[in-house]
Formats: sequence, structure tokens, C-alpha cells
Amino acid sequence: MSGIYSEIYHNMILASHGIIASQIASFDADALAFFARVTAAGGTLSATEKIATNQLVLDLKANSLWTPMKAIYPMVGASAAACAQNLKSSSFTGTFTSTGWTFASTGVTPNGTSAYFNTTLVPSTNISSQNSNHLSFYSRSSQIGSATMGEMGSYAGTSYFHSHIRYSGDLYYMLLAAGSVGTVSNNTSLGFFNGSRINSTNVNHLRNGVSLGNPLIASVAMNSYSISIGALNNSGIISNYSTKECAFASIGDGLTDTQASNFYTAVQAFQTTLSRNV
Repeated sequence: MSGIYSEIYHNMILASHGIIASQIASFDADALAFFARVTAAGGTLSATEKIATNQLVLDLKANSLWTPMKAIYPMVGASAAACAQNLKSSSFTGTFTSTGWTFASTGVTPNGTSAYFNTTLVPSTNISSQNSNHLSFYSRSSQIGSATMGEMGSYAGTSYFHSHIRYSGDLYYMLLAAGSVGTVSNNTSLGFFNGSRINSTNVNHLRNGVSLGNPLIASVAMNSYSISIGALNNSGIISNYSTKECAFASIGDGLTDTQASNFYTAVQAFQTTLSRNV
């Protein structure tokens, strides 16, 4: 199926989910491409999910946040097929382990022992600079601090690119192209956590768009192991399994304070439309 017939078919699918022609006409092309990838993979999205995702794309673009992104996982569709898709592009379609995940309208939850999501995105190959990068993770789980749980990332030796949003002792680790550990205080695992390296020494730790601290940690060459979500990739061995429900995650270039604040606003509006905001 191609050309006008493919477009007509796609619009019929959208219409079957309660989306009228005027809404279809106003959808962003990148949002439509994402919907098509979900459908091609065997997933489905509700009308509300499509409207919320489209607005997210528009908000990211309006605030100069689309270009810095390498991968955006909205975690919509309540299935592995849908949640594996990268909103930004057809690159970095991830893979969920066949067991151990719970998929729901509120996000995806790993079992803490075997479940992880391989994004296929490799820091050393796919991120522009060791001095400009970020990871974000929207957590809907309230849990005490734990040294054994990592939300997303990879590392090899002392080349770290990962996060622990609530480590034991109520600490927040966001290690971005770092060779040593820098932490800030944090006593909750609920909310939108975004770590952003903005230059060779500063890694800003943010929760809900507000900086919790900016440790001075020098950058190092990035590791060559793909980033996992729901666990950490340690030189090709998966470890530090998490049980936190993820409702959004992203990987990309570093964000300024203004961009980080606007990022939270956009993501929180997205979650609110889906009635899963915390």
C-alpha cells in the first residue's frame, strides 16, 4: 500500500479511534510518522494518546527541544510493540525482554529481577559530545532509596552514563560521561528526573524542572555499550534491575536551564492529558 491509498488507510485508522479529519489535518508530521511506526509494529494507540503525543511534539519543537533529542520513549500504547518506538525517529527502536514487564496505560514497569529495555543507543557512537548530553526518566513509583536499582544507562569501567534517581541515603546520581560519582540530596523517586551535562565539568541534576544541584564532575570518553531502561548495562552484562514504573524517558544532548524547565512543562502537560501525572 502506497501513496494516496496509504494516506487514506492511515486516516481511516485514526478515524476509527475517534480522531476526526480536522484533527488529522493539524497533526505534526513527526507525530504521524510515530503513529505509523506503532501501527506497523503491531501496536495501537488511543485517540487520547495520539492527541497527547502530538501536542508533546509541538511543545518540544516550540521550545527548541526537538533537535537536542536522540531518542524519546513516551511509553504509550500499553504494549511492547508500541512502547518500543522512538518518537523522535525510526532509529533506536528498542527491545523489551520477553518477560518481566507490565504494560499499562500509565507506563511500563519492570519486575526488578530480569526485565530491561535495550534502547540500542550507544553513547560513544550516537551522542554528539561527551560535554553535552542528558538522560531523563519519569517515575510514577514511590520507593525508598536503593543502591541496587538503576533506572537507565550503561557503563564500562569508570566511564559512566547512567542514573540512580534515588540511591540509598537519599541521594540522586546522574552520571553523564563521568569518570567519578557526583550526587545531590533527593528523598523521593516520584516525578520527572532529568540530568543534563552542559559542559566539560557541570552535570545539572533536576527534578520537575528544578535543579537539585550541579556537581563539578569532569567528563570522560563515553562508553560503547547500549543504554538500557529498567536496569543498567554494565559492559554488556545487565545489572541493577529496577521496579520503578516509567512513563517517559529520553536521551540526547545537554539542555540549558531554560530548556530543562520547558522540558518539564511539556512532559508534565503530556502526562496530565493522559491522567498519569505525579
